[in-house]
Amino acid sequence: MITALAFSTIEAIDRAAWNGCFPDELENWDYYRAVEQSAIADFQWRYLALFEEDRLIAAAVAFTTIYSLDTTLQGLGKRIAGRLRRWCPGLLAIRLYALGSPVAEQCHVGTAGHIAPSRRPALLARLLQLARRDADQAGIGLLAVKDASHRDRQWLQACHDAGLQCMPGLPSGELPITFGSVDAYLGLLGKSTRKDLRRTLRGPSPRIEWRYTVDDQLPRMMQLYEATLARSELTFERLPADYFRQVLAHLDRRAACVLYWLGEELVAFNLVLLDEQRLVDKFFAHDLSNTRQHNLYVRSWLANVGYCIEHGLAIYACGQAGYASKLRLGCSFSGNSVFFRHRNRMLDSLLRLAKMFVRPDRSDPAMAAAIDAQQ
Repeated sequence: MITALAFSTIEAIDRAAWNGCFPDELENWDYYRAVEQSAIADFQWRYLALFEEDRLIAAAVAFTTIYSLDTTLQGLGKRIAGRLRRWCPGLLAIRLYALGSPVAEQCHVGTAGHIAPSRRPALLARLLQLARRDADQAGIGLLAVKDASHRDRQWLQACHDAGLQCMPGLPSGELPITFGSVDAYLGLLGKSTRKDLRRTLRGPSPRIEWRYTVDDQLPRMMQLYEATLARSELTFERLPADYFRQVLAHLDRRAACVLYWLGEELVAFNLVLLDEQRLVDKFFAHDLSNTRQHNLYVRSWLANVGYCIEHGLAIYACGQAGYASKLRLGCSFSGNSVFFRHRNRMLDSLLRLAKMFVRPDRSDPAMAAAIDAQQ
C-alpha cells in the first residue's frame, strides 16, 4: 500500500532516503535544506513523498507563491504589463502551486533505486495527484510544473496524461568538455568569437579567488547581486544574503564562490556547485562599470572552462540566461517545458489564451534560437 504525504520542511524526510531518489543531483537534500533555511521571501516550500511500508519510494520538490503572469515577458510586453499593474494592482497576480523550485533549473522528481522502471510512470502520476490534493487543501487553483526536463520523457508524459497544458520553458545551457585545453576549446568556436576571446585573454586579468565562506564579503556581494538583478528582465525570485551563506555552509566543498578582484575591489562573483562530473553555474553578478573594460563575464566563463579541464569534469552546466552569448560560446541546450492547469475552467481557458503571449521565446530571438537548437 502506498501512502502519499506532503511536508512543509525537508527535515521531515530522511536525508539518505531522499538522496536515494536523486543519486546524481547536486541539488539534493542538503541544497534544499539550505534554501529552506535561507528564508527566501514570498515562497513557501512543499516536499511531496510516496511511502511503501514506511520506505520512501518517490519524491518531488514543490512551492507556493503569488505568481505574476508577466514574469517571462520582455521588451514591449513587459512595459505594457507594467502599465496594467499600475492601473489595476494585482490584475496579473495569481496564487500558484508548482512542482519544482524557483532556485533550481529543472523540476526534480525521483524514485528510489530499488523501484522497477516499469513502476515509475504510475508513481509520477501519484505525485501529481498528491500535488493537486495539496494545492486544493491550500485553496490554490493553479497547479504547475516548473521546467520539466525533456530528458525525462516519462515525466513529460505523466504531465500530459494529467491534462496539464504545455508551453516552452527556458532551455538549459551546457558545454560538454571534450577538449584538453582552453586553446583547443577556442579552436572550436567561430572566427570572430575566437578572436574576441583571445584578445580578452591577452588583456589585464582580474585576480580570481575561490572561497568556501564569504561572510566578510557578503555586503559587497549583495550590492553586486542587486545591481545585476535590476538589469534583468526575467526575475522570479530575489535571493537574500543568507542564501549564499547557507548554500556554502550546507554543501561543504560541493559549492564554492569564485570572487573576481581588481586591486582591492570586488567586481564580480560566481556561485557554483560542483562534483566529480560537472560544474553548475548558479549565479554570476558583476559591476557593470568594469564589465566592458575587463570583459568579466567572458573571464568568468573561461575560468570555469579551465577549471573543468583541469579537474576532469565532463560538463559545464551554464544556466538559463544570456542565450546570445552562450550560442556564440558553443553551448548545447536541453529543453524544458512548463505545464499548468487551473481547476476553474474559465480561468484555465484564459490561461491557455495567455500562454500565447507570455511565452519567453516570443520576445527573445536568442532564446528562440536556443530552443530551436535544443537536444
